[in-house]
Amino acid sequence: MRAYDNEYGYLTARPAGRRWRPWLLGLLVLGGMLILAALVAGSLRYGGPEGLLLRVQAEFAASQPQGHPMTVPTPMPTPAGGVPQALILLDPSPSAAPVPTTTPSPAQPDEAAILDQEPAGQPASLPLDLPPDAPREPVSTLVPSPTPLTDQVGPELPSTVALSGLVHYWQTWNNCGPATLAMNLSFYGSTLSQADTAAVLKPDKNDKNVSPQEMADFARSQGYQARVLINGNSERLKRLVAAGVPVLVETWLEDEPDNGMGHYRLITGYDDARQQWIAYDSYVSKGVDPDKPYPGIRMSYGDLTELWRVFNRTHVVIFPASMEPAVSAILGEDLDETVMWQRSLAQAQAEAQKNPQDAFAWFNLGSSYVALGDYGQAAAAFDQARVIGLPWRMLWYQFGPFHAYHETGRFRELVALADATIATAGNIEETFYWKGRALQALGDLDGARQSYQRAVELNVNYAEAAAALAGLTPG
Repeated sequence: MRAYDNEYGYLTARPAGRRWRPWLLGLLVLGGMLILAALVAGSLRYGGPEGLLLRVQAEFAASQPQGHPMTVPTPMPTPAGGVPQALILLDPSPSAAPVPTTTPSPAQPDEAAILDQEPAGQPASLPLDLPPDAPREPVSTLVPSPTPLTDQVGPELPSTVALSGLVHYWQTWNNCGPATLAMNLSFYGSTLSQADTAAVLKPDKNDKNVSPQEMADFARSQGYQARVLINGNSERLKRLVAAGVPVLVETWLEDEPDNGMGHYRLITGYDDARQQWIAYDSYVSKGVDPDKPYPGIRMSYGDLTELWRVFNRTHVVIFPASMEPAVSAILGEDLDETVMWQRSLAQAQAEAQKNPQDAFAWFNLGSSYVALGDYGQAAAAFDQARVIGLPWRMLWYQFGPFHAYHETGRFRELVALADATIATAGNIEETFYWKGRALQALGDLDGARQSYQRAVELNVNYAEAAAALAGLTPG
């Protein structure tokens, strides 16, 4: 293109590139501003640049070819037919037939497929304390226990309840536990933020698990009463909420198939007409208008039932001392932990009888046996759950199998299972603690010391690991 040059009065050639360079510069500036805005927004959303970086790393890892097993690895020897085996009798009568040997559902891979998908560097197989061809003895029948917890009898409840006056927090990186606890405490006037609760509950930002007990302990440190309960039901949730007590529940969250994880939610209301719970959720935003006050999300009664039972219907009830009589009346006999766990045992037994392929029923059965001190039955129940197939993140949050295997002398398998969990999770202090316990039992004191030390490094408030480490430290 040619242009008239006023200074010299004749036409000169202008390089074509000069026409679009200002546009290119403008696009670069605009792009830079958008990137900067995204970085600022991301840093605010995830608690700073470090949290944003961790989120980006997680997204990158999720986009890579699968680097984890589909299920928790099974410990069972595989017979010629290729189906791992386990056996538990559910009916206490001598004439009862055992539950048939379980077979993974078509959606679950067999053991060979599971091992093929384990991360690089993980053992190709899980060593057992028994030789591979050694038969496992069938375990004894379940002991009689109280009937499962059913709907409680009490005053008629309103058909709709919605608590208000809470502060909602969108969780920063990997922070649903501290965020949900901060929301729970805000109902009683607390001004603690999720950063305040996380400073105590999660000193390591990569820690994948904050236990219900840790959150209850924190609430007590702030002057509140707190109870950790299991085997809850909808009636109890409704009665607590109707009494003015929000309930923190531990549930499963599965945005994508076979990629579930643990997640805390705060139940703040219910609506019988719509058959829905109202929950304050630090992560899920579906149906929430960001330009309006946070109303809570809606969950169907059925959805919560399925997501909650993965954690044996665990719930944390936090309340001021003045409400203790009202809360105690609702909790009833479950204030006695032995009764509570016996009811949990009966509930899990009933569910496993109804559907022997229900891995969560078997896992809850194992957890109940651990709490009641019957570790042989617990280990067998956990074996059954693993044979059927548990989500691969299951042992990020619940450590009953480690406890049961330790108490039944299955130390090498405990170490292998801990290593498999560490390979996918990394920073979970309880896993290192139980690995240390097993290594100590095997006589590997240096390895045990290193595992205990790592557990304490991840959580300086982990009293059991600190005590175990002190017991191995000379002088």
